[in-house]
Amino acid sequence: MHGAVKNPVYRKRLLAHRIGIFLSIVAMGLGLAVLLWILATLVKEGFGGLSTALFTMDTPAPGSPGGLRNAIVGSLMMVGLSTLVSTPIGILAGIYLAEYGENNKFAQVTRFVTDIMLSAPSIVIGVFVYALYVSKVGNFAGYAGSIALSLIAIPVVVRTTDNMLRLVPNSLLEAAYALGAPHWKVAMTVRLRAVKAGVITGVLLAVARVSGETAPLLFTALNNQFFSTDMTQPMANLPVVIYTYAMSPYDDWRSLAWGGALLVTFTVLALNIVSRTLFTQKTPR
Repeated sequence: MHGAVKNPVYRKRLLAHRIGIFLSIVAMGLGLAVLLWILATLVKEGFGGLSTALFTMDTPAPGSPGGLRNAIVGSLMMVGLSTLVSTPIGILAGIYLAEYGENNKFAQVTRFVTDIMLSAPSIVIGVFVYALYVSKVGNFAGYAGSIALSLIAIPVVVRTTDNMLRLVPNSLLEAAYALGAPHWKVAMTVRLRAVKAGVITGVLLAVARVSGETAPLLFTALNNQFFSTDMTQPMANLPVVIYTYAMSPYDDWRSLAWGGALLVTFTVLALNIVSRTLFTQKTPR
């Protein structure tokens, strides 16, 4: 060991290692500092906008009392519908990729498209749904917003399901086949059941991802100042209301925007905590 310390190559590598560790710690510290700064500002400003009226009254005119009830209900409806659409599609597509996608050209293309969708700007998806749906029916609609959110959530569920299914050891699958189980039954009742916690985590993360999306909703659902559950018409939603009110010159609107931003942040934070604690997936043994 004493000789290794004197070795110039070893000393050079040790120095590079220490510099790398130091730079990593500095980068992590800067990232955490910025994140804490953002969260502290959000909590400080957002708590002032929280009240009972926030959940019981609709978005107001300037200078009038109001809340975000219509926007909260609209967001819940659109995110809920997008979850109902994206979950089965994403899980079934992930099962197909894991079970039949090893040497399948179609599966390789599907993986490639999924990766593109994961990194595509959400505004592009909003414009796509606008051209596909809104321009055809002649008005903005909650259904269009749900379609856009579904297109964002599906790739997340697909990749998570595919990756989790690949964690299942071959010995477990071989044991099921040895008992005479058909391929589809092994995929659904053995392989999927072994990683169900990880799949649920992927679904929750997809919900968290789409909950705060603003750009696609600007081109699809837009907004509605009044309470409405008609998804064939423009529908209020938290991201667009926050975007609109945050840029307004009215103090009461900006206060509502801060309260809505805090509500969305806490919702996403709660979903992430649930997904990483209650549904933590361990590698099957």
